[in-house]
Amino acid sequence: MKDAFDTFFRKKPALILLALKKSTRTRYGSLLAKEVDCTYSHAVKILQTLEKYNLVAFEKKGRIKLIKLTNRGNQVAEAIQKIKNILSNL
Repeated sequence: MKDAFDTFFRKKPALILLALKKSTRTRYGSLLAKEVDCTYSHAVKILQTLEKYNLVAFEKKGRIKLIKLTNRGNQVAEAIQKIKNILSNL
């Protein structure tokens, strides 16, 4: 059965934002995919959408793309975390 959080949010994009919020350092796409239990290609597609909405930014270091939250992404992640905490008490 779905929990209340799943009812209101698409789980993987929300979890990616929360995973980025949890750590202050920039992250790799493959690491995020493992953390939220999805394929790398699915994580990349989600991250591209989040970038389109200015929630995450990519920083290229050589062959590697690092991902970090933007200020707007940080605000959205904080709001999602607050809602998740409220819903987990149901």
